Amino acid sequence: MTITTTGSTAEMIVVTTEEIAGRQIVATLGLVRGSTVRAKHVGSDIVASLRNLVGGEVREYAQLLAAAREQALDRMIEAARSAGADAVVGTRFETSQIAQNAAEVLAYGTAVRLE
Repeated sequence: MTITTTGSTAEMIVVTTEEIAGRQIVATLGLVRGSTVRAKHVGSDIVASLRNLVGGEVREYAQLLAAAREQALDRMIEAARSAGADAVVGTRFETSQIAQNAAEVLAYGTAVRLE
């Protein structure tokens, strides 16, 4: 997967695998990460609570987490660029609750230079 961050023309290859097919890793630059902490909005929380009564997808929370993942990914890519990387391998996401109404989304991987 090739990802271009918003407002940037430079592309960064970001993969969950340890290698990139057809490319040679020539330098491992180290761990890069990006995170964000998001809190639920009281209005969205009320609508989500009503959705819980009837079941189905809770779109308000799904949208919140999708935006948080994108921001964490953008921050990880920026850290990789700052390190001089061409790609990030072994990319993973983690989510943890840090308060009753707030969660952290973390994206991390290994920044590498390609031949």
